[in-house]
Amino acid sequence: MDTELEEIKEILKKYGQEQLLNYYNELDEIKKETLLNQIRNINFELVKKLYDSTKEQKVNVEDKITPIDYLDKYKLNDQYKYYENIGKKAIREGKLAAVTMAGGQGTRLGHNGPKGTYDIGLDSHKSLFELLADNLKAEGKKYDIMIPWFIMTSRENNKETVEFFEKHRCFGYKKDKNLFFFVQGELPMMDTEGKILIGEDGLVKLAADGHGGIYESLVKTQMTKKMRELGVEWVFIGGVDNCLVKMVDPVLMGIAIDKKVTVACKSVVKANPHEKVGVFCKRNGKPNVIEYSEITDEMAEATDENGELLYGESHILCNLFSIDAIERMGAEPLPYHVAFKKAKYIDKDGNLVVPDSPNAYKFEAFLFDAFGEVDDMAVLRVKREEEFAPVKNSDEKGVDCPSTARELYKKFYHLD
Repeated sequence: MDTELEEIKEILKKYGQEQLLNYYNELDEIKKETLLNQIRNINFELVKKLYDSTKEQKVNVEDKITPIDYLDKYKLNDQYKYYENIGKKAIREGKLAAVTMAGGQGTRLGHNGPKGTYDIGLDSHKSLFELLADNLKAEGKKYDIMIPWFIMTSRENNKETVEFFEKHRCFGYKKDKNLFFFVQGELPMMDTEGKILIGEDGLVKLAADGHGGIYESLVKTQMTKKMRELGVEWVFIGGVDNCLVKMVDPVLMGIAIDKKVTVACKSVVKANPHEKVGVFCKRNGKPNVIEYSEITDEMAEATDENGELLYGESHILCNLFSIDAIERMGAEPLPYHVAFKKAKYIDKDGNLVVPDSPNAYKFEAFLFDAFGEVDDMAVLRVKREEEFAPVKNSDEKGVDCPSTARELYKKFYHLD
């Protein structure tokens, strides 16, 4: 242990991060081992690059943004059945798995616990997890199979999430047979001098690496290996907070298989030209999602000959990938985006600092940044009222909140 501690001290000295052991001697044995494990797992070269990136002047390269082609699910006519039959065959053969990204807490909803355990206020009092489980089981029943379900948690909520499932008998699933949990990646938070912060618990202050870390996490935790063992070829990835998410869609799957693309995504048309959502486009000829902040008013309002918005296909985090694409995208980390956040930490004198303004860098990757790695992808427009009822804000906001999601859910399932 002493030799190992000395080796870790040398590494920290090399990267100017000696402060991470400031309170090592005050920790109990379990926390000491946890801290050393955290330090062992830090990619200090990456951390240094990430900090350096916060100081770089961003070169404003003029990207060429053009509209992307899409299919409207309800205007496919004769092709609807054609695509549906292709997808149904693949699903029946057990080639589909579902992944739910559930690493967040329900803090913004005033909920103490993982977001997936939140009750949106239905008469049944079912949690988001149970609503998703119900849908997945009902769809699987149509094909006489149990669709494998992979749930990405975070270090913060993994234990509580697993316990919640076990308490509810995994909603009819069987853990480690057709239900699997894996933890998303994390990166250290840093101050403006590039020093990694120490949290209130005396350990490294870590933050989730964003939904773009999903590919790397699936590969690193060997979930893609598990999928292959189960015969899976296609993986649907969605968020836990959309209570109308349709994880099993034979039309989407049929389109991906027929068009020989490795990524197929769902979109809903923007509520208005200036809705604050990311939209599908092509960037320098490659599929991409452009943030609303990057679109000029002229682009936002531009229409085609049918009066449809040229940039009107919102990315709703409903994406289907071939397992090959996931493994390729997960081989290397995606580019990280920097966010300046408020973070509590322990300073060099042992005091807890509670900032009232942003003081720390957090780094996260975005799932759609991987889209540029593929030559082409399919975009399928679906109806908002049928597939998109997110629970992101408290009811006070009045949009994408429990009350709006509840109404959409009740209307869709005719619960009134």
